[in-house]
Amino acid sequence: MTAANSVEPIMSPETAIAALSCDDNQIRYYAAWWLGKHKVQAGCGALCDALFDTSYRIPSGGYPLRRQAARALGQLKNPQAVPALIAALECDADLRLREAAISALAAIGDQQAVTPMLNLLQESHEQPYEALIEALATLQVWSARSQVESFLNHSSERVQCAAARYMYLLTQQPQYIERIIKNLNHENMYLRWAAIFDLGAVGHQQAIQAILAAKVPNSLKLLNLKRMLEAVLDSDVSQNEISQLLFQTIDDLLIQL
Repeated sequence: MTAANSVEPIMSPETAIAALSCDDNQIRYYAAWWLGKHKVQAGCGALCDALFDTSYRIPSGGYPLRRQAARALGQLKNPQAVPALIAALECDADLRLREAAISALAAIGDQQAVTPMLNLLQESHEQPYEALIEALATLQVWSARSQVESFLNHSSERVQCAAARYMYLLTQQPQYIERIIKNLNHENMYLRWAAIFDLGAVGHQQAIQAILAAKVPNSLKLLNLKRMLEAVLDSDVSQNEISQLLFQTIDDLLIQL
């Protein structure tokens, strides 16, 4: 039994918050995960503090606890975490921490994050471009079109997909959907998974059929169809045809499980 599993039966909001300050790095990491999973708003301050804890560092130079704290704050979606997450973007030593902070800021949806993200997009050194472009799309920062459009030719196919997702959400032109769909048959499993999550974000009827035909587990299909349905139901625009198709498609997949 791992350290994380051994504390699970006795974990509570109070013990999880306290565990972030203990000496066992595995328990601290688990506590950050637990607070995010259970959306414990009382843990927001302690997780913000953990964003800057440099004591847990792996040989490659990354900070696992800081990354997990950022992910947990994204799950809390608490606007009070925005200043700390923006400050975490300045960590040049750990791109995965910056990626987690970007995703968390996108999940919270606070416009304070827009300018720092645009600054990252314009910097000359490497950035977590996939997460950055997806966040700009989520925050509807359409002023970045000219910069994002150039990433359609990026060396990473995942970054290309993120750029196509942004461009579709901005222009509604089907050519960008098609760029994502072609990766559903890619030999790289993780690229197929990334593509299906991009399709889940665009909410287009063509994407529904593509998701159904994709060579990915049904659980991933259901997750992304659910995301699309939630977006349709939250929309101010009536899309009865699409919502009915999504309900039927989800029912059919559930039967297959």
